Parts: sequence; C-alpha cells; structure tokens
Amino acid sequence: MILHWSEIALLSALVVALVVAGVRVFIGPSLTDRVISLDLLAIAGVSLMSAAAITFDQTAFLDVALLLALIAFISTAAFARYLEKSSESS
Repeated sequence: MILHWSEIALLSALVVALVVAGVRVFIGPSLTDRVISLDLLAIAGVSLMSAAAITFDQTAFLDVALLLALIAFISTAAFARYLEKSSESS
C-alpha cells in the first residue's frame, strides 16, 4: 500500500518537474537558460520513464529512457562545444 502511494507521489513530482522545466524553456531569458532547462527536461523524462518501467513492469520504458539519456548527453556536449567556439572567436 505504501509502495503504491509512493509510486504515485514520485510520478506526480516528476510530471510537475517536467511542466516547470517546460515553462522555463519558453520564458528563459538567455539561450543558456533554455539549454539547461532542456537538459533538466531530459533528466526528468529519463526519471519518469525509469519510474514508469518499475511501476508498470514494462522494460520497454528503460530502452526509451536510455535513448533519451544518450540524446540529452550528446546535445549538451554539442552546446558546450558551440559555446567554446563562440567564446574563442570573440
């Protein structure tokens, strides 16, 4: 019983984190703020997929979570490289 309610609380908290990060993507004052919030969005998505895999006993969610984590890592590394190149040129 306690495990069921804790799963619901976890999934609810992750959905709230997704909504807050999504709002920050749209109102972020700078490009860096938007990229960081997109990274938070990806982390919350990976956490949500992992929690859903445990809650609903579906291992396919873990594959999606792994793919999302890899894409988030590559995009964050690409943005860091972009910032590095733009700071060298100025």
